[in-house]
Amino acid sequence: VIRDYYRSRYVPYYKPIDKKRCPSPPTGWMSWNVYFDTAGEKENLDEARLGAKHLKPFGMAIWHIESWQDNSDKLPVQKFHNLTLRADPRKFPSGMKWLAERIRELGFKPGIWTVPFGTGDQAFYEAHKDWFLHHPDGKPMQNWCGYYVLDPSQEAVRKHMEETHRVMSQDWGYEYFKIDGMSGRNHSYSAHFFERSEVRAAFKERCEDPFRLCVEALRRGIGPDRIWLACQGHYSGPEIGQADAGRIGSDIVHPNHPPHWENYTHQAWTTLNQLFVNNIVWYNDPDTLMVGAAPLNVARVATVVVALPGQMMFSGDKLAELTPERMRLLQQSLPVCDVRPLDLFPIFEMLPVWDLKIRRPFGSWDVVSLFNWTDQPADVECRFGELGLPTDSEYLVYDFWNGRLLGRFRDRFIAPIPPRSNVLTAIHRVSDRPQFLSTDRHITQGGVELEDLAWDETSGTLSGRVRLVEHHPTRLTFHVPPPYELESLKTDGADEANAKPNSDRTLVLTLGRATPGSAAWRLKFNRK
Repeated sequence: VIRDYYRSRYVPYYKPIDKKRCPSPPTGWMSWNVYFDTAGEKENLDEARLGAKHLKPFGMAIWHIESWQDNSDKLPVQKFHNLTLRADPRKFPSGMKWLAERIRELGFKPGIWTVPFGTGDQAFYEAHKDWFLHHPDGKPMQNWCGYYVLDPSQEAVRKHMEETHRVMSQDWGYEYFKIDGMSGRNHSYSAHFFERSEVRAAFKERCEDPFRLCVEALRRGIGPDRIWLACQGHYSGPEIGQADAGRIGSDIVHPNHPPHWENYTHQAWTTLNQLFVNNIVWYNDPDTLMVGAAPLNVARVATVVVALPGQMMFSGDKLAELTPERMRLLQQSLPVCDVRPLDLFPIFEMLPVWDLKIRRPFGSWDVVSLFNWTDQPADVECRFGELGLPTDSEYLVYDFWNGRLLGRFRDRFIAPIPPRSNVLTAIHRVSDRPQFLSTDRHITQGGVELEDLAWDETSGTLSGRVRLVEHHPTRLTFHVPPPYELESLKTDGADEANAKPNSDRTLVLTLGRATPGSAAWRLKFNRK
């Protein structure tokens, strides 16, 4: 045991994650990566109605509003009127409180984006000139947050931050806050900006830790029960212990452009090098899961990168434009599985093998993704010993994307993978009796939806229970070795049930319900 491992190496403000306010990684939808600065109340509510139909039953919880401030109809963010609480009248004529109420009526928690450190509003600047930072020649300082940047050393400034966020939280009713312009990775964001010598020299008050004081004021403003994503936050800053989640990389897209392969690989790279803090000090936000514009193979890579490690999962596509196959990728990522990292250090290589170990009282298995990050076809090898599995056993490997059993393997298996693609598998130690392999409900293949599983040797019965989504049947796949054959199926709680044996010795059980809830099954086998 290494005492103070995180605090002494990576997380100086270390506090263990507190799940009372936010028991699982936030999930939702937000407009920025497809609408950018053009989405208003109509676009957000049109999308929310689709989300309520297609994604809320699977576990999506938050509907998040971006670029709502006055003068926010066109980039850059510097010119947005961030500090006045005036909504852009062309995009949000009914106001932000009204919009929060409509979002809540659809069954979502309303979320809102803020940039509390600066503004592009000259009138506000002129009315509060003493609140802002200036160069020695009297010109206002500026950064990404605004043409005019607040002086965090002043208590009145921090009170303004606190009060505006109190209004958004308590008066307007927003329950999720994406607060931007925080630590970042360059000197144009607040934490680094406030440490620059010329900026500190411009402070009106002596202030040793200005950014921490701002963070504390923001938490007081939104209140103890609101969920906070520190956008461009960082685990090395004072956001830890105040924010529930932190953005770990840059935007998945550039404004008014679709995502490119380099955006997706950057999303994977930042996931690997910051995953060691996820679900330990806060939840990681890898930015939105974009599945609509990319080829299907790339969309599947993105789905695994975002969702398999148990990070935040926010969708960022125009939902009406998604095919059922693409919508299914979002559904198979919800809700987020409760995943904690095994590697407690940053990783800076594009690893080709990612392993999620599912451990439940009724069983255990590995969900393994093999990636080909290159532009050429590649054979990717997975050695069972490197997964920590016993090397003296054989394993069944199931292909999730294609819904097929790849076979029975000892020591290793090798997958031929096209460029910019992945193979998502479930790996189970071979048993000499019928055994569970996978479901098509979630990419963890039982890690979220499977509630029980049991084998009774005396009666030759495999039984279990699975949680179902209304009007969306779930397929469970089993391996049935000889000499076993299915004799009968009994279910409880399912409106639809059928079992189909296949020639590869797999059996597919399909269960469905008209209402959300669990269904139990009993598969009885005989030996021929």
